[in-house]
Amino acid sequence: MARIASESLIERLAEWGVDTVFGMPGDGINGIMEGLRRHRDKVRFVLVHHEEAAAFMATGYAKATGRIGVCLATSGPGGIHLLNGLYDAKLDHAPVLAITGMQETAVLGTGYQQEVHLDRVFEDVAEYNMMVTNPEQLPAVVDLAVRAAYARRGVAHLTIPNDVQVAEAGEAPFAHVGPVRAPQSTAAYLRPPGVPRQEHLDAAAEVLNAAERPALLVGAGALHAREEVLAVAAALGAPVVKTLPGKAVIPDDSPYTTGGIGLLGTRPSEELMDDADALLMVGTNYPYTKYLPRPEKVRVVQIEADPARAGARMPTDVPMVGDARDALRALLPLLDPREDVSHLRAYQKKTAAWRSDMEALENPERDPIAPQYVVSVLDDLAAGDAVMTCDSGTVATWAARHWTIRDGREFYLSGNLASMAPGLPYAIAMQHAYPGRQVIAYVGDGGFAMLMAEFLTAARHGLPVKVVINNNNSLGQILWEQMVLGYPEHGVRFPDPEPDYSAWAVSCGGFGAKVTKPGDVAGAIGAALAHDGPALVDVAVNPNEPPMPGKVTYEQAKKFAQAFLKGQPHRAAIATTLFKDRIEKFGD
Repeated sequence: MARIASESLIERLAEWGVDTVFGMPGDGINGIMEGLRRHRDKVRFVLVHHEEAAAFMATGYAKATGRIGVCLATSGPGGIHLLNGLYDAKLDHAPVLAITGMQETAVLGTGYQQEVHLDRVFEDVAEYNMMVTNPEQLPAVVDLAVRAAYARRGVAHLTIPNDVQVAEAGEAPFAHVGPVRAPQSTAAYLRPPGVPRQEHLDAAAEVLNAAERPALLVGAGALHAREEVLAVAAALGAPVVKTLPGKAVIPDDSPYTTGGIGLLGTRPSEELMDDADALLMVGTNYPYTKYLPRPEKVRVVQIEADPARAGARMPTDVPMVGDARDALRALLPLLDPREDVSHLRAYQKKTAAWRSDMEALENPERDPIAPQYVVSVLDDLAAGDAVMTCDSGTVATWAARHWTIRDGREFYLSGNLASMAPGLPYAIAMQHAYPGRQVIAYVGDGGFAMLMAEFLTAARHGLPVKVVINNNNSLGQILWEQMVLGYPEHGVRFPDPEPDYSAWAVSCGGFGAKVTKPGDVAGAIGAALAHDGPALVDVAVNPNEPPMPGKVTYEQAKKFAQAFLKGQPHRAAIATTLFKDRIEKFGD
C-alpha cells in the first residue's frame, strides 16, 4: 500500500505532540481521513456535530493545555464553519492549527462545486496560511504552520487539495527549475528568552518601590505564575485585580485580591483602579480602557510577552517584554519589602464587605430561582481541581462573582471575542485533555441551544462532562444592555414553548434534570456531579435578575430609568427583583 501525502501530514502532527484532532469528515478531506485511519494509534479523531464546535474544541484544548489544538473541516462550507472558533483563538492568543480540504488542483478556478478559496477566506484570522499544491511541501509546511501558531500565539491554516492529499508522499511531480531542493525542516519550537532586560527590571523596581498605593492587574498570560504574582503582591503590599480570563491566576479567597475588573468585576477593584498611583500589568492586554486608571494619575509598569502589545492600552512608563513568571522572578529581588501595608488592609476590608454582599444574594429561598444561588451550589459541590467553562452573557457575571477559584480550579471562556456557545465544546475538549478531572460547562440557554448537539458528542465519546444551564429563556445580557442604553427591551425573550433541555440529555443517554424550584437545585446538581457519564441540569432561573456592575454610575441609573419610563414591559418584575437584592445585600 503506497504511503500517501496525508500520512506525512498526520505523522508530522504526531511528532509535534498532537494526539487529538477535532472535526467532521467530508468529501473534500477523504484523503486526510485515510491518513488519520492509518495512524489512528498515534492521533485520535474526535467526530463532532458541527465544525464551529470543532474549532472551539481546538481552542479550548489549546487554552487549557498550552499545546497546539487542531481542527479539521472539509472544503467550502465545512471550512467556513470553523471561522468563529478560530477567531476565538486569534483574539485570545491560543495556538491552533486548522486543516481544511480544497478541490482538486486541476479544477481550481473553474467554479467547481464548493470551490471556496479558503486560503483567502482565512487571511485575516491566520498567522500562517498556505494552500499545499505539491506533495513535496509536506511535512515542512506543517513545521512552519505549527511553529508560527506557537510563536505568534494564534491560528495557522493549511488547506490541501483532494488530489494532493492522496498523492504519493514525497512525490515530485514537477521539475525543479530553480536552485532549490525539497524542503526539509524539524518538528521543534524554541521559546524565546523570558527574562526582560536588566535595565527595564531596574526601572520597573524604581517605579514600584516609590509607589504609595500600588496595584497589580493580572490576566491570562499570568495563569502559570500564581506563586510569583502572590510573592510580588506580598512584597509591595499591593492588591491584585484579575481580568476574567485571568480569574484563575490567584485564588479568589486570597487576601491579596479584590476580584475582577470591569462590568463583571467588583466594587473594590473599580475603586482601586481610581486610587492606585502605580499599576503593574502582568500578562494582560485588557481592552476595556474605561475601567483602567486615568493615565495622568498613575505610573504603569507592564510585563508583556508580545512586543507589539507592550504599552498598547495606556501610556506605560516601563514596558517590559518577557514571560510573566520569568519576569516576576527576576523583579522580585529588586523590590523593597513594604512595612506599611495600610493600603492593602483598606482593600481587604472593602473586599470582605463585597464578598458579604455577594453571599447575601445567594439566597436559597428566592423563587424564581436566583442565578447567584445556582452558582453558589456549584461552587460548594464541585471538586477542588474542577475546570469550569463558561459562555458569554449573564452567566459570565454570575460565574465571575460566585465561582471561587481555590486549590487547582480553573476557569475558561471566550475572552476577547466574547462569543456565545463555546462553553460546551470547551468542556468536551478539556475532558479529553484531562480525563480524570471534573469538567463543568456553565452555560446560558441561548448559547447551549446553538451547539446543543455536542452533548451527544460527549455521550458518544463517553465523556463525563457536566452541563448546568442558567435558563432564563432569553438573551439576558442583551436585554440589560438595551436597558442601560435607555431603551425598553425588544426581541430578546424567547416565546413559548419553553424547552426542557434535560429531556435532550436523557435522549442522548446521559443524565438529565429539570429544576424549577430552589429546593431542588442542590439535589439535582449533586446527582449530576456524581453521575458516571455526561450529565445536564436545566435550571429555570429568574429572568429579571439584572447583572449589575460593581458600581452603578449616575448615567447608568438614568438610562435604566429612561427604559422604564419608555415602556419596559417587565418593569414591575425587575423592580421587585432589584428591591429584594437591596434588602439582602444591605439588610434594609
